[in-house]
Amino acid sequence: MGQHEEIVSGQAAAEAVAELYHAYFTGLILTLVTRAGSAAAARWVHHLFRHQHHEKFLSSFEKLGLKGMPDAVACAAYHYLSNSVGGVEVEFMRESDRKAWVNFVPPRWIYPGAAICGVPSEVSRGFLTGWYAQNGGSLGNPRLSFVCTAQTTDGQHGLSGYFLEGDRDLAEDERLQFRPGELPPPFDAEAAPKLPSDAWPAERLAKAARNYAMEYIRSGLPRLVELFGPAEAAHLGRTAGRLIGAQLYRDTAARLGIARGGAEAFAQFMVRFAEGEGDTACAKSAGAAYEVHRPTWRLMRGIAPLSPAIFEAWNGLFEGALAVHDRFLVLEPLARLDYGDDAFVWRIRSRG
Repeated sequence: MGQHEEIVSGQAAAEAVAELYHAYFTGLILTLVTRAGSAAAARWVHHLFRHQHHEKFLSSFEKLGLKGMPDAVACAAYHYLSNSVGGVEVEFMRESDRKAWVNFVPPRWIYPGAAICGVPSEVSRGFLTGWYAQNGGSLGNPRLSFVCTAQTTDGQHGLSGYFLEGDRDLAEDERLQFRPGELPPPFDAEAAPKLPSDAWPAERLAKAARNYAMEYIRSGLPRLVELFGPAEAAHLGRTAGRLIGAQLYRDTAARLGIARGGAEAFAQFMVRFAEGEGDTACAKSAGAAYEVHRPTWRLMRGIAPLSPAIFEAWNGLFEGALAVHDRFLVLEPLARLDYGDDAFVWRIRSRG
């Protein structure tokens, strides 16, 4: 294989990973809405985005080139740039040093296609309370709020609003406000902030889009366990995983160049998917079966302790995929990193 072919193959694997994890995140939201209720789904979304806010917001200011901007402008620029890196269509409009807009334009990345019809507005509000309402506190600016003027889930033109620095300190419940009906000004791409090109070459942007989708699962599955307990989290996460793994399998397999049917082909699917995530893996024959060895788990790297429920939920993706690849095969975990083993090891064999 030539150098160009290796690069293209790596990009295809990263795209396959991004699409599957993107769908898994949406699937988790819808699974919670339908099986646990909209209030439970909204609570999970809030906690997920609250966690991501603590992990990513201030630490990303330097690499996004936001240092020195007025707080309201910096917040809007943050959401414009960080989401654009992930492939999300969003607009930025600066009115003044104390007021700056963001507008997420349909089709919404987080709710692709018809999925948006299954998302209640209170779920959409969950990430506003979990992140947007927290920016002022993180920046040490008690006068900063986010004013939401439209929500896509309400049938409006998109998710829209502005960061506003007022003239007085705000109570905690004033840091998120709703004023439906106000329209954002026109978007001018030339006036919007740009990523520092020397720090964000094309290769880094490609990896960032994959990592963007993965981060929702990295943050989301532990929060699922915290809020619902291990048994229910494993059930909900595995249910969503099996549905998404099956629904997206053929498209994902095509991106990864996997032939249809057989244990060896599915072992290669798991290896190439791991490589697309930035991990290493290998497959080997084991009599009439095949084994996949994966010694690293980048998705959950650095998170400890890890509840076994996280693996049970995540592994549902592969169970669902195998059901479509070849329904006469079964997937058996033989060893697990989260149990302290040296690698994940799965056996893929025919039903007995």
